[in-house]
Amino acid sequence: MSLWGASTTDESKPKYLTDEEKRDCYATKKGWVKSTTGTGGRAGRVQEEILVAIGDLHGGSSQTAGLAKGTISSVNWNTTAFDKSDGGTLSVTVNYNEQVDVTGTPQFTVTNNTPARNVVLDYASGTGTNRLTFTKAIAANNAATNAGDVLSLGANAVALNGGTVKDKGENLASNITHGAGTGTITVVA
Repeated sequence: MSLWGASTTDESKPKYLTDEEKRDCYATKKGWVKSTTGTGGRAGRVQEEILVAIGDLHGGSSQTAGLAKGTISSVNWNTTAFDKSDGGTLSVTVNYNEQVDVTGTPQFTVTNNTPARNVVLDYASGTGTNRLTFTKAIAANNAATNAGDVLSLGANAVALNGGTVKDKGENLASNITHGAGTGTITVVA
């Protein structure tokens, strides 16, 4: 069994990585890489560390050996708690298997156990990387949430909203379907 995926039928990131490490891993023309920050004379400079060398891994199609369209590999919270009386910002990161470019303002819907109060987060940053951040600032004592509401990251919560998310390979529109994220936030008073 292979330790990594390199075809349109198996797009797995290197299997020896932890879930946390997989968030920072993405496909490029060089293979599976992760961003690292330089040290010494290169301090602060972001570089790509090649984890598994596979030529032309990203941007493939059914006719090439590379990965197919960029896909969402995981979704995770950046926010750990939310207090209705204080307000704050809800933040979610959507991790892709390739670097992607964003135009417009795609959105991510956070599911509330009270459906009438689902929260829509707007794209905030990440174009050119494999990690897109979506945020929503919510004022103190807001009507968007109530104490006891349980916020979760449901499946297929990304909407293009007239924008685009395209991978770097052949500039193909990326797949925006995904599984549910992990963890919930319970709103406190």
